[in-house]
Amino acid sequence: MQKIIECVPNFSEGRDLEVIRQITAAIESVDGVALLNVDPGASTNRTVVTFAGAPDAAVEAAFRGIQKAAELIDMRKQTGAHPRMGATDVCPFIPVSDVSWEEAIECARQLGRRVGEELKIPIYLYEKAAPDPKRSNLAVIRAGEYEGFFDKIKEPAWKPDFGPAVFNEKAGATCIGAREFLVAYNANLNTRAVRRANSVAFDVRENGRVKTDDGTPTGKPVLDSNGEPVRVPGMLKHVKAIGWYVEEYGMAQVSMNLTNLEETPLHAAFDACVESAHQRGLRVTGSEIVGMLPKKCLVEAGQHYLRKQKWSEGASEEELIEIAIRSMGLSELKPFDPKERVIELKIAQATAKSLVRMDLRQFCNETLSDSPAPGGGSVAALMGALGVSLGGMVANLSAGKRGWDDKLSFFSAWAVKAQQLKDELLFLVDEDTAAFNKVMAAFGLPKSSPEEKAARSAAIQSANKYAAEIPLRVMQTAARAYPVLAEMAENGNPASISDVGVGLLALRSGLEGAAMNVRINLAGLKDESFKSELATKLSQIRGESEAEYQRIMQIVESKLG
Repeated sequence: MQKIIECVPNFSEGRDLEVIRQITAAIESVDGVALLNVDPGASTNRTVVTFAGAPDAAVEAAFRGIQKAAELIDMRKQTGAHPRMGATDVCPFIPVSDVSWEEAIECARQLGRRVGEELKIPIYLYEKAAPDPKRSNLAVIRAGEYEGFFDKIKEPAWKPDFGPAVFNEKAGATCIGAREFLVAYNANLNTRAVRRANSVAFDVRENGRVKTDDGTPTGKPVLDSNGEPVRVPGMLKHVKAIGWYVEEYGMAQVSMNLTNLEETPLHAAFDACVESAHQRGLRVTGSEIVGMLPKKCLVEAGQHYLRKQKWSEGASEEELIEIAIRSMGLSELKPFDPKERVIELKIAQATAKSLVRMDLRQFCNETLSDSPAPGGGSVAALMGALGVSLGGMVANLSAGKRGWDDKLSFFSAWAVKAQQLKDELLFLVDEDTAAFNKVMAAFGLPKSSPEEKAARSAAIQSANKYAAEIPLRVMQTAARAYPVLAEMAENGNPASISDVGVGLLALRSGLEGAAMNVRINLAGLKDESFKSELATKLSQIRGESEAEYQRIMQIVESKLG
């Protein structure tokens, strides 16, 4: 799946729109990066920029933004309401899709090292990227701000992680880190009373409320042995919340920050507000997302509400997102458009033409045209996706079969697995064409001098390796789909056995078609070790595939009658 990391640099300029434009233009100049949001503030004299892309592209874009900010912003003249220590004050990386914490931390380290060495800006790593836990807190690092850092940086305890231990008068210093994704989320209530909204907020937030001797808000606070108020924890971990009244909407809301979506996902916050409001005679009428969020939040919410309905969770991502929007009332106040509010979908809108976003006729027309791409590799990946989709269809039909209620979770789990494999194979439909285009681009490189010829030859070999690896991934992914079809052949709805058979034929054809593409790309490689390794994998996967195909097809044939 596509690796996506978000980066949210904060620049110490919120008034000069031309300066802001030049900084964001530098960020956008990197291929593979999508600018998601630019939020300038005049009183704070600070602009928060949000962009996302693949890790390497995000690091390059962040460097160009920091470089341009150092060129255009003079911290000797900068003033504003927001605390700051540099032209680029902070620059956190946040994993969004298929990016581990180790990768996010490495992004922070790579960027910090480069900014420190090339731009001579002192760099402090913070949050999860901090090598010293004592210096992980941004507020602790930034204490003293720009004016105080001239002396602070001289202290041994405040030697930068990268860059010179001498303060940069013009650019200041920068904090670069890796942190959790934060979602700003508000639950709408059928009341105008802030006090009642606060009651719900205190119920759900981690910090809860102060314990009183009579259990009422007006009671006397209970103190611990140190004389500090004892707090009654709220329902949810990693949630900050407060009640407020929104004049624009004419209603009170519970305003929340969710700081750990793994432990407290979006739907858990919504359900907790619903439960608390109900106990207080109130009703949650809907909710709103402030800003953008990862696709995973809505997909998981959709699956959660299908589970509550006792229905199969094996729906498409598009359907799961729609279920989440309706279940949590995200469009109550204003239309919620996933293509604009979900990071991965926003990025997809900004990227080049995608084969998988075509309709069937467009895809066939594009394949039939005189262009060599899409070719057999993309079609093979699509055939694999169709094969596992039929297996998933049988799983969903079986999960909903009357009288099979006790098998719901079993078939639902297989349908979810089929959806995951289908999405992986659809990603490879586009990736195979992208790999072919890289080969063509390498052949188009100049070859006038010996140096150019050597660079061109190396680029061709690298592109051919990638063009061989992608169809191998198609084979590996398709092979992982055989268990879905095997289970459906053995245990699925008997009325759908022919669908299992068609899916099996499509899956095997996709795998064999991908094998042909591996072989043709290996032929042009000079790296014998690489060729031998891939050829061995290819032979092994094909052998195991044929055995599985024959075994499952026997079951299908025996049930066809």
